Amino acid sequence: MDYIPFTGDHDIFNEQINPEGIMKITKHRIDLDHATFDKVDKTSGEFKQGLPDTIVIHYTAGPSLSSAVNTFKDPSVEASAHVVIDLDGSITQLIPFNMVGWHAGESSWLDRTDLNHYSIGIEIVNAGRLEKTGSVWRSWFGKKYEEDDVLRAVHRNEDQESWWHVYSEKQITATYEICQQLMASYDITQILGHEEISPGRKSDPGPAFPLDKLRNRLLHSNRKDQNEDEADSKPGVVTASSLNIRSGPSASTGAIAHPLSKNTKVSILKEQNGWYNVEVKLRGWVSKKYIHETE
Repeated sequence: MDYIPFTGDHDIFNEQINPEGIMKITKHRIDLDHATFDKVDKTSGEFKQGLPDTIVIHYTAGPSLSSAVNTFKDPSVEASAHVVIDLDGSITQLIPFNMVGWHAGESSWLDRTDLNHYSIGIEIVNAGRLEKTGSVWRSWFGKKYEEDDVLRAVHRNEDQESWWHVYSEKQITATYEICQQLMASYDITQILGHEEISPGRKSDPGPAFPLDKLRNRLLHSNRKDQNEDEADSKPGVVTASSLNIRSGPSASTGAIAHPLSKNTKVSILKEQNGWYNVEVKLRGWVSKKYIHETE
């Protein structure tokens, strides 16, 4: 059976991306009018230059904001996240966005492993997978859920239907707005689910969260600058035997795909500090000296 994501309509996806919106990130923290800061001292220091460039979405698999925060504060639990979004959409930030959190665990994506060192972790209060007995749905921790709070769907990494706790509209809106502001503050090129970087081990955020729709709206739709770049693009070809394609115009930024092979054709979109922003099947930065412009 094919993966069945949640495809419900959300007004937030019909809005224009507005990096100058009300929520602000200053000195790596969301402003106190829009988030509570509750410090958790579980990090691996600051991100390397050019990072973070990725956002990872999680569910808490728990009943409440307080239970999630208490878990992250428990010294015996080797886990932390940058923010937690409650059922009502309220936001609690635990770690500044320039610090490496412990949310991804054993993980990989493309040529990267240990996604903690590249990503910001957003946790959303949600029970996750539910079990149905008769006419009652229960979480693993025993809480009952009404039919309106339940979705039957197939997870992207599975082939059988399961029951899932739905996300509130306010949670989805808050997630979108945080991602929007992170994109305005950092060089974010990827928005991933925990289930994608740890398949078989993790299932969050699950099919009840509109992950594909959210990231497509944020990363790929109605981007005026991208459309203008494409209109002015020029062809090129890779001259090196193997060329990394990176998230930013610097050798210190992470590779975002397998290296490009010699004679790969690219579209050159812009130039910055000796680097070309190119497009193949994806978009990223490569060293200018290994690209030959073609007619």
